[in-house]
Amino acid sequence: MGSQAVSPYGDKLKHDPTFHGPIKNRSCTDIICCFIFTVFIAGYIVVGILAWLYGDPRQAIYPRNSTGAYCGIGENRGKPFLFYLNIMKCVTSFNVISAAMSGLQCPTPQICVPSCPSKFWAVPPQIIQKDKPEDIWNQTLCQPTINLTTTSLSVSEILNLQLCPEFTVPSEPVLSRCFPTFNISQAESFNVGGMDKNKTLDTIKNGTEQLLQALGAKNLGLKIFEDFTRSWYWILIGLLIALVLSLVFLLLLRCIAGVLVWIIIVGVLVAAAYGIYHCYMEYRELDQKGATIKNIGFTTDVGAYRSVKETWLAAMIILCVVEGIMLLTLLFLRKQILIAIALIKEASRAIGYMMSSLFYPLVTFVLLVICVAYWGVTALYLATSGAPLYRIAPKNDSSPDCIGISGNESCSPMTFNASTYWPCLVDCIFFKYNDQGLFQRNLFNLQIYNFVGLLWCINFVIALGQCVLAGAFASYYWAFKKPQDIPACAVCNAFVRTLRYHIGSLAFGSLILTIVQLIRIVLEYMDHKLKGSGNKLAKCLLCCMKCCFWCLEKFIKFLNRNAYIMIAIYGKNFCVSAKNAFMLLMRNAARVVVLDKVTDLLLFFGKLLVVGGVGILSFFFFTGRIPIDKPEFKSPVLNYYWLPILTVVVGAYFIAQGFFSVYNMCVDTLFLCFLEDLERNDGSQSKPYYMSKSLMNILNKKNKNGKAK
Repeated sequence: MGSQAVSPYGDKLKHDPTFHGPIKNRSCTDIICCFIFTVFIAGYIVVGILAWLYGDPRQAIYPRNSTGAYCGIGENRGKPFLFYLNIMKCVTSFNVISAAMSGLQCPTPQICVPSCPSKFWAVPPQIIQKDKPEDIWNQTLCQPTINLTTTSLSVSEILNLQLCPEFTVPSEPVLSRCFPTFNISQAESFNVGGMDKNKTLDTIKNGTEQLLQALGAKNLGLKIFEDFTRSWYWILIGLLIALVLSLVFLLLLRCIAGVLVWIIIVGVLVAAAYGIYHCYMEYRELDQKGATIKNIGFTTDVGAYRSVKETWLAAMIILCVVEGIMLLTLLFLRKQILIAIALIKEASRAIGYMMSSLFYPLVTFVLLVICVAYWGVTALYLATSGAPLYRIAPKNDSSPDCIGISGNESCSPMTFNASTYWPCLVDCIFFKYNDQGLFQRNLFNLQIYNFVGLLWCINFVIALGQCVLAGAFASYYWAFKKPQDIPACAVCNAFVRTLRYHIGSLAFGSLILTIVQLIRIVLEYMDHKLKGSGNKLAKCLLCCMKCCFWCLEKFIKFLNRNAYIMIAIYGKNFCVSAKNAFMLLMRNAARVVVLDKVTDLLLFFGKLLVVGGVGILSFFFFTGRIPIDKPEFKSPVLNYYWLPILTVVVGAYFIAQGFFSVYNMCVDTLFLCFLEDLERNDGSQSKPYYMSKSLMNILNKKNKNGKAK
């Protein structure tokens, strides 16, 4: 007796008369991973609370003066701008990185002022000993510790104590800080302490550039914000057009999917055929001229190879092979292509019966925004944790009276009294933020925890959306009479069912993906560090590892997606669902490949239509190339017209991606259900098919009772 051959991918599914779609009686899955995920989220919340308690994001928003007070709020509410008393000192002993971390501090007193200076001015040397201070300075440009009307200090003493500026230059606020804006021709009479005018201005300019380098790209952010305020409503209109186009395209696929697929396939074949013809004509022409590779020999100029016949011959051979493979594939897999087209049409039909599924991406979007916002706020609070520390520093290091002051003594700018150190001139300046506490010493580890939490939460939210949509679309397929048997509120039921029973399974699948993504990030970081290295072996090995983990991430995403479909239908744990989905797909490998590529072609065409159409329309509008007579409908005047165009294009892509992800999930779910339908049922009265009539016609199958959906 011969034994029956066993498939390496498992046996086909058996008929179950009690199965009519996603099962109702199910239990919680992957409880251990659910517990781990819950503990991780609780820890994530604790990290956020600690960051909120210790952090102060005002450090990243408002500038600090020399006393540690913020400009623009509290006691300085009417003084929103920071003025550097002697900006020339910002070019000496100045570290850009530390300045950026400390709020752009430099070794000169900083004062909160109501407005930045608007002209060149310097204290004339001849009046330093005889004029009254109130006749020289504006009180708003001096430190609040001195009252010019009542002080007994002379002008020279005020300058030595750095209580008032020795000079001012025209300045404009950049992110609430007064930065000089001038050219040499504006400063004909400008002179500071008898110094060379040009040298002084160059020093000021260099100090300003140092500050701006730490600050970023000057006032680019302000111009971008201004453009957004002028064009935000037009951007919203562009995104609304993208939404309508995406919705219309998905609904039209029900009618034109077949025609569109064949147009794309024929177009690819015609393009390849034209490529063969073009290569042959180039080859024949160069052959007649006798242009062979022997004439040029080996060269690093790649463009030179276009002028030899061997290049075009090789290209023609490659295109002929590709054309032959495509024709053979079309010949032998035409039935699979027809099945793919029918499933795509069925997906449009399913979405038509469950229009609420198209709006589920809004739920996913809101959850993703919450995840990213929580990560961003937590990262900001962690980065600004720790109180500012100040040290006593001599104003003139070369003075013999200051030899005993090491500069390591801490101080408080609110209570500091410089007169106790007389005759040495000292100041209490910012040193760094406190990093000695237990919380501050672990800020880097907490930032890593925060980033891992971001990746895990994002992957979990995406997994939740896939499982919910799979449950809804599976209930559509396994409804024998459509639309009568389709359950009401299928999306809501699937959402509640998933949250109630399968948080652990979704957390498990998303954790695996998160680990692979973290490894890829580490490899990218190592690759960045090795860019200047001459170790070829290490670079080659790293490149191979990056390629392998990229492929692994793609495979895990594919496996997770199908595992979530099985979880939504049968309610089993992640590993069992992933195994069952993989075995089912491998038993139908040819259909899987064809459906995947056909669906990718359609969705690519749809994204190209939506994003390209909206992008071209916004380009012509924002560049003023669309003639509009009414002023209220004309494009606004912008600093960077590409900014709203780029915003509309990126937004249109995410909108199209959201809609088409629903469609793609629908196709994948119906495909798995279709494969199970073929294995479970045979069309008899006791085992009727649940597939649509068009699929039955393609497969030459029918239900024996003569009824089809």
